[in-house]
Amino acid sequence: MAIRQLSETLINQIAAGEVIERPASAAKELIENALDAGATRIEIATSGGGKALLRVSDNGSGMDAADLELAIRRHCTSKISGSLEDIRTLGFRGEALPSIGSVARLSIASRKRDSAGGHEIAVAGGKILHIRPAAANPGTIVEVRDLFFATPARLKFLKTEKAEAGAITEIVKRMAIAFPAVRFALSGSDRTTLEFPATGDDHLARMAQVLGKDFSDNAIALDAVREEISLTGFAGVPTFNRGNSAHQYAFVNGRPVQDKLILSAIRGAYAETIPSGRYPVAVLSITLDPALVDVNVHPAKSDVRFRDPGLVRGLIVGAIREALARDGSRAATTGAGDMLRAFRPGFQPKADRPQGGWSAETSPSRPYQPPASFGERPQAAFDGLSMPTARAEPQLSPQRAAPEPAARYPLGAARAQIHANYIVAQTEDGLVIVDQHAAHERLVFEAMRKALQSKRLASQVLLIPEIVDIPEEDCDRLMLHATEFAELGLAIERFGPGAIAVRETPAMLGEVDAHGLIRQLADEIAEWDTASGLSAKLEYVAATMACHGSVRSGRRLRPEEMNALLREMEVTPGSGQCNHGRPTYIELKLSDIERLFGRS
Repeated sequence: MAIRQLSETLINQIAAGEVIERPASAAKELIENALDAGATRIEIATSGGGKALLRVSDNGSGMDAADLELAIRRHCTSKISGSLEDIRTLGFRGEALPSIGSVARLSIASRKRDSAGGHEIAVAGGKILHIRPAAANPGTIVEVRDLFFATPARLKFLKTEKAEAGAITEIVKRMAIAFPAVRFALSGSDRTTLEFPATGDDHLARMAQVLGKDFSDNAIALDAVREEISLTGFAGVPTFNRGNSAHQYAFVNGRPVQDKLILSAIRGAYAETIPSGRYPVAVLSITLDPALVDVNVHPAKSDVRFRDPGLVRGLIVGAIREALARDGSRAATTGAGDMLRAFRPGFQPKADRPQGGWSAETSPSRPYQPPASFGERPQAAFDGLSMPTARAEPQLSPQRAAPEPAARYPLGAARAQIHANYIVAQTEDGLVIVDQHAAHERLVFEAMRKALQSKRLASQVLLIPEIVDIPEEDCDRLMLHATEFAELGLAIERFGPGAIAVRETPAMLGEVDAHGLIRQLADEIAEWDTASGLSAKLEYVAATMACHGSVRSGRRLRPEEMNALLREMEVTPGSGQCNHGRPTYIELKLSDIERLFGRS
């Protein structure tokens, strides 16, 4: 079979299969072009989930007639000159517009800011229909209609209009977070209008627009530098979590990415602080020399490759853990809201509603009539009883000093223990309810983890060493970390070219599946070049031991014990949640309590 050159249209359609996967892909490329053009206002309009119409308007630098003609040709771009090692723009491949034009009906109207008039070019199925003068404001309007009409097979793989519209919304949200100084507006017949006003340099205000106002109340600022890489952003407190990872945003040099390394680092940073099946909320921005990251991995540009992935992962994990240790012990503000909703009365059950229609005697709006049992005679029987109290302080003798006021402590002073499990403490401006078992469980675990990090763990010597057969390259990787393993109580040595001899295992782990452990460590080192697997196993055991060794539910505590528990929580990292990720306390402000009683 003879080899022949493909036509330009067919080449563009093949490229479009990689660059333009769905309407959201086209939206992403067009928004990136607008941002690269210096736009401060970007408006996106859609219809039919972006399949029928996708229009992106901006006030950027604009193009003239010559630029428009080149813009729809493959590999024509104004963003790079001759090197891929110094990419400082979102786009650079010069494939988006020709790819869109090859599978849709594309029109571009643009005008340069210093030009007296604008021009318009139209393309359908890869063929230029016209290029002519047109009335236009400074900037560019790109309109895409009938996406994939030239490749109908691709239409069969698209999702519903609602799903495609939602994907475009997600793209706009990511771009809005990355560029807070730009105003974004998203509208159309298939959606509710969404607008993100510009917030200038206030990144947290923009994040609150996208993620909700609760995020700003539950976010911890990140600012860390390691070698030539800097990390900024915000991480949510562990108790402020979600049911999926859609609320995790990562940016590399301003480019929104969905990188497995970054997502894995976020998951590792929150280990032992979030329940299984829940995900933290985080916005991370990584800045580094463009030569240290490859953004040319895939035409969609959502994947990146770092020259030193271990350094990036370590920076993310270390920065988030340091932030959580500094400020992550506080409970999420949404916990008080959930409590308030639980207190609010609901509808009267149907079975309890008065039968037979409305009557003055049964109406809840009838004048109040005190029941007979509240009269003076029945109440006289209670005169001899002392008033009940929930105060938990011991009776103070004249020689004993009064306890320190609650205002001096973030978690207040203990006032009572209810149901032998919950400590009620009074703070300066509200109250705190503490789950004593969950709180003490976290304290014990942190103490054990600190012991793991400060000294070599005890090991048990195997009478007969376990010989594990693994590939030679895995043996080489394991032996590079032999010293680290020895500190954790795991002693290994080379046993021929393709085997490892395990002579000692950590005593804390008890009976160990040496073969499974060694293979798991080898796989982890091969993927991330780290050796955290064994450490994670030991921390899991420590968490289990802490759960069984902590203060149990049902145990009555003395006031001194309750206050000691509160004071230790205040100085322990991560004390806002237990080892399983559940909150250890809930704070209720005085203003919230007053709302419950209608006093505000």
